[in-house]
Amino acid sequence: MVCGKENENMCWQVYLLRCADKTLYCGITTDIARRIKKHNAGKGAKYTRSRLPVTLMAASSGLSKSDALILERCIKREPAGKKIALLQRRS
Repeated sequence: MVCGKENENMCWQVYLLRCADKTLYCGITTDIARRIKKHNAGKGAKYTRSRLPVTLMAASSGLSKSDALILERCIKREPAGKKIALLQRRS
């Protein structure tokens, strides 16, 4: 999907990171590469700052911001073992 002015409502992605301590972190962004760099620089979410480095496990694409927020909330409610599968099914 190409993001730009005409598609700005469908450029959100939900992503799942594996932290160095083997925990998972879920978030949303419009630019996964930039966001992972920010996490690994210690400037991302407070949760990941003490659990570096992080690696991308799964990501969705082409969502509106509201759909991304809903999916993120659903994923966060799932047990760790089901989070990756749920995100991969939705992408």
